[in-house]
Amino acid sequence: MEELLQFIQANIQYAHWIIFGALLLAGLNIPVSEDGMLFISGVLASHYPDYLARLFIGVYMGAYLSDLICYTLGRKLGPKLFEIKFFANMVPPERIDKIHKFYERYGIVTLLFGRFIPFGVRNGLFLTAGLGKMNFQKFALADLLACTISTTVFFSLYYHFGNTVIDYVKKGNIVLFALVAIAVGVFLFLKNKNQKANID
Repeated sequence: MEELLQFIQANIQYAHWIIFGALLLAGLNIPVSEDGMLFISGVLASHYPDYLARLFIGVYMGAYLSDLICYTLGRKLGPKLFEIKFFANMVPPERIDKIHKFYERYGIVTLLFGRFIPFGVRNGLFLTAGLGKMNFQKFALADLLACTISTTVFFSLYYHFGNTVIDYVKKGNIVLFALVAIAVGVFLFLKNKNQKANID
């Protein structure tokens, strides 16, 4: 992360384009960390206030368009996506199945909540929305809201607090991820219980 920050800082006049381009690659499931790009953008903006607007727009538009790319891949390629080994390894079908169940149960709330969860969950959300043929306008508007909230919150935190807040953000994401994992477990347990009750 430090080396990447130094490289982008050395090319500050192009920083927003570098970050924007890197995030577009993330939409193709190339392992580019959105959280890392937000951190770099926020820290650079605090050191180079003249570039603040460009850095925010670069990371914001990169994150949002990345989501739309991922959704489109799922919608256009469908299940064929998992015939490509790269995608099958990055987002296992089991994870897609779990996310799909959440979409069925909670709809757009899944997207709004899941947007804050890292560890490959985000791309799983967008692929699943595409695979499930979610209405594009509905997805685009919901994700626009979710992306606006998450990028503004994290960019602002990194801009104002930099390295001092990153450990708290990581811990917060871990807690959030754990809560979602517990919720998934409870949901599946209750669903199985209801199915057994209906059979009996």
